[in-house]
Amino acid sequence: MNLVMPQRLTSRQSINLSHSLEIAFQQVVDYLNNQRRSHEQFTLTLIAEKSQFTRFNQAKVRQTGQVEDAVLRLMWIANQRSSYREFPLTGDWLTDRQILAEALKFLRWELPQLPENPYLVLPQGDRHSHEVHVGSLLPAQTLMTEVLSAVADVDFAGIYAGGLMVRAYADSQGQFHWFATETFSLDYSFFAGTGMAVKGTFAGRDWDQAAYWDTIQNSRRQLQRLSCDPRRLDRGQYRTYLAPAAIAEMVYMMSWGGVSEADIQQGNSCFGIMRSGEKQLSPKFSLSENFSHGSVPRFNEFGEIAPAVLPIIQHGVLKNTLISAKTAKEYQLVANGAAEGENLRSPDIAPGDLAEDQILSALDTGLYVSNLHYLNWSDRPTGRMTGMTRYACFWVEDGELVAPIENLRFDDSFYTFWGENLLALTAHQVYIPDVGTYGHRALGGIWAPGMLIEDLTYTL
Repeated sequence: MNLVMPQRLTSRQSINLSHSLEIAFQQVVDYLNNQRRSHEQFTLTLIAEKSQFTRFNQAKVRQTGQVEDAVLRLMWIANQRSSYREFPLTGDWLTDRQILAEALKFLRWELPQLPENPYLVLPQGDRHSHEVHVGSLLPAQTLMTEVLSAVADVDFAGIYAGGLMVRAYADSQGQFHWFATETFSLDYSFFAGTGMAVKGTFAGRDWDQAAYWDTIQNSRRQLQRLSCDPRRLDRGQYRTYLAPAAIAEMVYMMSWGGVSEADIQQGNSCFGIMRSGEKQLSPKFSLSENFSHGSVPRFNEFGEIAPAVLPIIQHGVLKNTLISAKTAKEYQLVANGAAEGENLRSPDIAPGDLAEDQILSALDTGLYVSNLHYLNWSDRPTGRMTGMTRYACFWVEDGELVAPIENLRFDDSFYTFWGENLLALTAHQVYIPDVGTYGHRALGGIWAPGMLIEDLTYTL
């Protein structure tokens, strides 16, 4: 299958860099194919980026610089055994060839000493894909001015990361995938004199200064409310509005003993009672893997291409789980393009019909929770999770923000708060980016609406 996506060719510098990396990657693939013996196979992946990082504190630049990095992961396969090495792609062929030769020598020495893997997935097929998404990012020369112009008078801290990111895959069967995208994220906090904080993110592919100012103004309004004395609430059940950032934290939990078919087969999934038909969620709730946003590649570590949209839960009913090629082989199932870890890569919760300007009036009296953290399963088989409120969370009376709250711990089952207690979802979704930088800048994020929930249980 050949997949050719539309390209937005507006940034010559990024296109040139992507093209240079692609030539260097192809050179490595050609070398490995020439070196490969008849009983050997390989897969090759590339993670590369050229990113601008700028860190802010007290509305001043504290650190700024660029990271340019490219790392190859070569998996060598022979006689039902596999092993891998990771090493840099320098773009200098003499250097890269020497590194490759040493890696190959080591892998051929190591493989006979490893046990056979009965569930080893061999590369197969002739799939090709090519996506290049070029954005409109802030130039490094004006980044500081554009960001700080909106926040110079507040205690602002955060980190901006932006630039080109590349993911690529090739194997000995001839499959080849290329994904390059320019994105940015600004992960920031405003601090009140009380020590409490408002947290926000602004992210995308095209920097929109007007949208940035709107986002900052919304955070400023919450910051003003934080100047009031916090209200201490007793444990109990409260009508609650969970903002999109809080919902995103809950959705991350679905990749941890949730949507994985292997976890269901092994009895480790919170979706087990949905699979058996004992439980369903509200018809208002739908979750899908939605690659049509173009924020992450559709191909996985096996060279497979996921569907553009894969419904996971549709109107409260479990429709699909994530099945990797490895799980499919072990349990005699059909893979659906999932990553080896069977985690959500581009989750999207469908919006509802609650207008943004009606959120507080619909909440009436209860809690406005902007963010959550320290989430964990308190009883995974029944879908019970726990976590703490975080940042700007407020007590609301008669549709008006009254006061910030002292932090609370919630503990409840999603079969309840996304089930019969789910009252409404907002008509708008917010993109919550993954701002992780462990090893390299993360791709993608979660598309989530806010949710109005009856009687969410708080235990501390």
